[in-house]
Amino acid sequence: MNQDELPLYSALLRHSHMNPISFHVPGHKNSTVFPALKQNIFKELLKIDQTELRNLDDLYAPIGVIKDAQDLTAALYKVKKSFFLVGGSTAGNLAMILASCEPNDVVFVQRNCHKSITNGLKLAKVRPVFLSPEYDQEGQFSTNVSRETVEQALNKYDNAKALILTSPNYYGIVSKELEQIITYAKAKGLIVLVDEAHGAHLTLGEPFPPSAIHFGADIVVHSAHKTLPAMTMGSFLHFNSHRVDLEKLQYYLQVIQSSSPSYPIMASLDIARYYLAHITEDEKIAIIDSILHFREQLNTVPQLKIVKSDPQSYADPLKVIVQTRCPLTGFELQKRLETESIYTEMADRWNVVFVMPLAPLKNGTTIVEKIKKAVDGLPILAKPRLTLNRNKEEYIFLNEISELALTYGEMKNYSKVRMSVEESIHRISATTIIPYPPGVPLLIEGEKITAGHIEQFISLRKAGAYFQNNDDIWKTGIEVFQRK
Repeated sequence: MNQDELPLYSALLRHSHMNPISFHVPGHKNSTVFPALKQNIFKELLKIDQTELRNLDDLYAPIGVIKDAQDLTAALYKVKKSFFLVGGSTAGNLAMILASCEPNDVVFVQRNCHKSITNGLKLAKVRPVFLSPEYDQEGQFSTNVSRETVEQALNKYDNAKALILTSPNYYGIVSKELEQIITYAKAKGLIVLVDEAHGAHLTLGEPFPPSAIHFGADIVVHSAHKTLPAMTMGSFLHFNSHRVDLEKLQYYLQVIQSSSPSYPIMASLDIARYYLAHITEDEKIAIIDSILHFREQLNTVPQLKIVKSDPQSYADPLKVIVQTRCPLTGFELQKRLETESIYTEMADRWNVVFVMPLAPLKNGTTIVEKIKKAVDGLPILAKPRLTLNRNKEEYIFLNEISELALTYGEMKNYSKVRMSVEESIHRISATTIIPYPPGVPLLIEGEKITAGHIEQFISLRKAGAYFQNNDDIWKTGIEVFQRK
């Protein structure tokens, strides 16, 4: 197929150039109905904010320009079919789980998954078995599931239906065992579903980590908006399976997403695919060189340390992990950087994650000078931060293979009560506690609460982490299940 084409975006431009008279939704009528504002940055964008007109196709029954755009995407990623998502990778994760699993199916799930995965498990009413990831001692964050853990899980649960992985993790780490894990799982009859939200660009090949697509995963979901020039919520779902019912998948995609999908988001996905397809080897080298130069400059800031990749893993060059070597936590460092108008992707207790552009970085020297200004005068730690011992209870993913204490069906037979955080230990959580970003649940509804969970929660809260809807539990208590 001709990757020089932009089927959907070109069709929207042709339509806007016709000066069409709108007697259809949306209500801005090709941007002609809009309040008089001093700055109207929407005006041009709204001209391509259209609906399912005859010449603009239909996302859920594509036969024209949307089909052509999706087919070009599938050709680029070398899969059977690709679908445009206007509800982010969340929509793709929910749809792939619902299409692949039936109620009470045993499903292996990488424990440091996104909340959209845990929400999908609950909607599908499956029986999740959580697989603990490995731990990066230098970076002090969870990474990927090992092949050994997957093998142990299959020995214990030989009736499992699917394996759900998150790769890369939110720090850009991909296991060097990924191919072995996928090959082994499929040989054992498992459907392999991968939340590869942060890996839409991995098809570029080395020095970027490998994509799960290349190793035969059944369904892979990409957040194109994370590393490609797509609008927020613009994502891809890639289908490459003979075991998952394609019609069932398409059904859930249109159930979960809006019946009025955004044409600007879809057009940006067409453009993102085009952009990715036209990156040359020379341009890729220029991107990597600019990132390496940026890392070298950051290394001259004594209050910071660049986290090196674990030799047992692949590391995405687009993720630069900066660890604080001063009294600031990662969250506090992130706030310091914002005083210089530098906004990063996420922070944890000790690290800040920069997501680099998929283009040569401009003004890198100026940016580093701003970073130096943000931390200027802060004392430098005499010793490196102590690494977390995997055997400590503080490491919440210590149990390599675990289940919920209550199934989703059993939860209906329990009421919810609040008790103090300290009293909740050893009870079953009736809520999900999510530090955000990245949205990996610290505690999942139905899990038994351990002292490690509480210690981790306290530590993150003191460090300055933001929790979705859970900041008040210190005042009102934490919800736990109690038999009716």
